[in-house]
Amino acid sequence: QVQLVESGGGLVKTGDSLRLACVGSGRFFSRYSMAWFRQAPGKDREFVAGIRFNGDTAYKDSVKGRFSCSRDDAKNTLYLQMDSLKPEDTAVYYCAARQGSSWNLMTGPYDYYGQGAQVTVSS
Repeated sequence: QVQLVESGGGLVKTGDSLRLACVGSGRFFSRYSMAWFRQAPGKDREFVAGIRFNGDTAYKDSVKGRFSCSRDDAKNTLYLQMDSLKPEDTAVYYCAARQGSSWNLMTGPYDYYGQGAQVTVSS
């Protein structure tokens, strides 16, 4: 069983930066591929970024060049650095985990999700 706890959300202005963190409990964090999803009000949850345990990454087209996903396995922590934020990035951001890597990062499915962190970008 893996528990995921996100932090780092908040209210920022267009063009600002935020860094989200997701700390995972349990052993063998380094064997899990991880991802960030987001859900805006009235919309479906969507994939944002993901990273395999070997470091390979994938990003939603609209965040490429602005967001960067990384991990520190020694700290059981996943990060999402978000730069040049836009109002359309406003959403609840969730981290997700699944053991292994032989599947599509964007589609998953993932076995574990955190409780979410609110990110609000004002214009």
